[in-house]
Amino acid sequence: MTSTWLLPWLLLSLVPLCRPCPTHCRCFSRRAEVVCDSTSLDSFPSDSLPKNTTFLTVQFTNITTITETHLNRTPHLQELHLFSNQIQSLGPNLLRGLPKLRTLDLTENKLADLPAKVFSHAPLQSLVLKSNQLKIVSDDWLSENSTLTWLDLSKNRLTEIPAILFRKAPNLDNLDLPNNLLEKIVAKSLDELTKLERLNLQNNKINSLDSTIFQKNLNLTHLFLSRNKLEKLPQNLFVNLTRLRHLYLEENHLQRVVPGLFDSLVSLDEEGLDLSGNPWSCDGKIEYLWSWLNKNKSKVFLPETVTCAAPPALIGRSVMSLTQSEIKMVS
Repeated sequence: MTSTWLLPWLLLSLVPLCRPCPTHCRCFSRRAEVVCDSTSLDSFPSDSLPKNTTFLTVQFTNITTITETHLNRTPHLQELHLFSNQIQSLGPNLLRGLPKLRTLDLTENKLADLPAKVFSHAPLQSLVLKSNQLKIVSDDWLSENSTLTWLDLSKNRLTEIPAILFRKAPNLDNLDLPNNLLEKIVAKSLDELTKLERLNLQNNKINSLDSTIFQKNLNLTHLFLSRNKLEKLPQNLFVNLTRLRHLYLEENHLQRVVPGLFDSLVSLDEEGLDLSGNPWSCDGKIEYLWSWLNKNKSKVFLPETVTCAAPPALIGRSVMSLTQSEIKMVS
């Protein structure tokens, strides 16, 4: 009897609401959700949004700006997704009056500059600014002791790590900065991020790393450094990363590694280390890497792709396949 009574209610919760919904939008009762995804929209559909809306998605529209006034009607918002619009500006008090907002996604818009305190009025946990035109990150975007745990600034035009912002975001455990124009990371830039678990720096132009850059990031489990311009790595770079499970170093300019570099990585998962696509020089200084690979090959992703780029007699050979006599012959 109970299941018979519940079935119609469950079915109703999965279909659009019968009550009025904004033009070019769909409203769903299950999560008090509204989805608007029409190129015909060129202004925010605020006037007719249901007041109890908790999840709002406005995507693939021609909307160019959004302000506090547009969101006044939806004080119960928990997630706001504004993916792939034409948004060029945000009101300075955009999130004022949204005490429950946890997620804000502004992926793929045209944001080049943001006003002060723009994200300081809501208890955000996830902030996604991926695929915009940001060149500079300001510390006044957030309030002191921000609740932010995930920040995605990938695919912008950043040339330096926004360390000044991190002082207000000590709770970050996930930081995404790939596909920017980063060339270096200033020493101590990441010191405030003691809770950081995932750091993505791939697809930048980083050519060197300070030996102490990760010294305070003791909780790191995933570190993405692939597709940069790294030529060498300092001996103590990973010494404090005893919880690191995945390390991606593929497609850099590494020719050799210093003895002991990987010894502290005691928590690497199977296939957790990627070293492929580097121009390894198989002379006498390759002996540490050769020995480590043979002892830990289960921890390396496709270990046979870690190959020699020099000397000519060994080009294309897997580093693991070398013999000690071959290494000594070219030392």
